[in-house]
Amino acid sequence: MGLFDFVKSVGNKIFNRDDEAAEKIQQHIEADNPGIKDIKVAFNDGVVSIAGAADSPEAMEKAVLMAGNIKGVGEVRAEAVKVPAAGPKTEYYVIESGDTLSKLAKKYYGNAMDYPKIFEANREVIKDPDKIFVGQKIRIPLG
Repeated sequence: MGLFDFVKSVGNKIFNRDDEAAEKIQQHIEADNPGIKDIKVAFNDGVVSIAGAADSPEAMEKAVLMAGNIKGVGEVRAEAVKVPAAGPKTEYYVIESGDTLSKLAKKYYGNAMDYPKIFEANREVIKDPDKIFVGQKIRIPLG
């Protein structure tokens, strides 16, 4: 799946020390597991490596976003993950100042009321559709 860049200084703070980061990130992903079996997480100097078997491409994308939207993570590598054939097309978007899910729905779908599509595609990283933060990376399903 490759390498994904994130804003290291933003996101949810779930670990205090690098030596506990891998375990905390793995627990975070497992808590809202999007469909990854035998997940293994490693952390080294702001880089998360994920291994496991994904039920779908969307499951892997969600796991990557869950790990990447953690404060202290600058990159996520998902190279040792078994992923089935690609599903619907997805675009990634980094939240900017002034963005709302409604504004993004208007931009991508032509209708602000379609914001639940974006929210549902990102439930693992967005717990409340009214609470998104600048620098957060999300999925925009296009298909």
